[in-house]
Amino acid sequence: MARQLIECVPNFSEGRDMNIIRQITGEIEKIEGIKLLDIDPGKATNRTVVTFVGEPEPVIEAAFRAIQKAAELIDMQHHQGEHPRFGATDVCPLVPIANISMEETTILAHRLGKRVGNELSIPVYYYEHAAKEDKRKNLASVRAGEYEGIAKKIKDPAWIPDEGPAVFNSKSGNIAIGARDFLVAYNANLNTTSVRRANSIAFDIRENGRIKREGNPISGKIIKDKNGQPLRIPGVCKGVKAIGWYIEEYGIAQVSMNITNISITPVHEAFDACVESAHKRGMRVTGSELVGLIPKKAMLDAGRYFLGKQQRSCGVSEEELIHIAVKSMGLDELTPFDPKKKIIEYMLDDAGNSPLISMNLRTFSNETASESPAPGGGSISAYVGALGVSLATMVANLSSHKRGWDERWEEFSNWACRGQQLKDELLQLVDKDTMVFNAIMQAFQLPKSNEAEKRLRKEAIDAATIEAIKVPFRVMQLSIRSFEIIRAMAETGNPNSVSDAGVGALCARTAVLGAHLNIMINAQGMEKDTFVADTIQKAQQLADRAVKEEAAILEIVKTKIS
Repeated sequence: MARQLIECVPNFSEGRDMNIIRQITGEIEKIEGIKLLDIDPGKATNRTVVTFVGEPEPVIEAAFRAIQKAAELIDMQHHQGEHPRFGATDVCPLVPIANISMEETTILAHRLGKRVGNELSIPVYYYEHAAKEDKRKNLASVRAGEYEGIAKKIKDPAWIPDEGPAVFNSKSGNIAIGARDFLVAYNANLNTTSVRRANSIAFDIRENGRIKREGNPISGKIIKDKNGQPLRIPGVCKGVKAIGWYIEEYGIAQVSMNITNISITPVHEAFDACVESAHKRGMRVTGSELVGLIPKKAMLDAGRYFLGKQQRSCGVSEEELIHIAVKSMGLDELTPFDPKKKIIEYMLDDAGNSPLISMNLRTFSNETASESPAPGGGSISAYVGALGVSLATMVANLSSHKRGWDERWEEFSNWACRGQQLKDELLQLVDKDTMVFNAIMQAFQLPKSNEAEKRLRKEAIDAATIEAIKVPFRVMQLSIRSFEIIRAMAETGNPNSVSDAGVGALCARTAVLGAHLNIMINAQGMEKDTFVADTIQKAQQLADRAVKEEAAILEIVKTKIS
């Protein structure tokens, strides 16, 4: 069964005393199987956002221990900060990351809430998907009145806690435990110190908008519906909650946003909405700030968006896309932005899984030339395939930016994007091929002293061999797909780079034929297996096609050169 992963993002009402923060996060790090991804303290907000990830059981245990330690160390009677809050552990959301549903995550949130209420005597409110009634789904409603209003609110029959005693816990306050989609906490920096003006931008962009008034939008009479409820003018960004505040630490006002669904409102759209609103009101957005982590896709989408606005090719490396996103949104204005510490996939990456593509060219060549049998022809075929499609991508990018071809930038950008995708997949297979080879070697080392051990050993060898056939076959499939891009660049790309397209074709053919050789040698003795026999037949067809594709492209290249 695939590994289930959930993320937990507790917010603790302490952002200034690092000793307290370290003790709380220390409880999280004690739990085996937990990866602590981020600790983001804020002095002005007096709040720390912690992000960790793991399988469900370790995450629930780590969350409970952190909440317990926060209740021990933080006294809400003395807490002051810019951010809305009502408890020592103010909120503790669980977020499904991989191979787990929202329904399963909600069950886990309820388990955690029961334990917190019963064992720590802290009033618990469920919110978002974990809420047991609609009015509690919105965190702002649950937290309304903040810590100072708990004593009165907790006596209201409509606001009895979901778990724990309906009694004001003066030291720890309340806690909101939820199950939610991935949320991005994101702040836009303004060239003003005015909270009122920052709020005006927040009202423009947030989904909930602003209250509708007669005449003056600030002091005019509130317009109500037939039920006596205030009418609202919705903001432009769905799934966005926002307020304005002043951050003394930086000496600026910010629009503080929670983007609850980045597939509906991406970060770059929220940023541009703030830019537009600020400009109308005589202000500027000078940069922005990411609190916690962000999915890689959100940063790549932002990079493509801003390159598209410049009419430049989006078919660049993910590193370049992220760099463009950071600079376009000014994410490094207040503090350095390190993608390896702010992008969730990079934090989860195990560098040990891709040692080959992490090497420089000389080290990779030395490793290939060493007495070790891996990396071998399979890894080299994948790498040559990556180089071939990289050359075609280069031609596409040069063509996109060629003087006089401005109206064709998007055409070539699309080709370059396709090339980048193939390149990245082929690079992953460089290490994958070596991994499956090593798996075969390990299977051969299994004991074979009796019939049972011999049977298990053979099953392990066969399973590893199947994988060792699948990987080079995938290299063949991807490299064949690269011929379409290479041919297009030879035919319609920048004529000054036609020879580069030709070299790309030579590389793609080598990748296909090299991977084919690996399939044939790995398949020895397994030809009667239905999957293997079918793969051998398909691989031969791809090999024949590669020879024809290369010849056709080289003919185009030679004609253009001559």
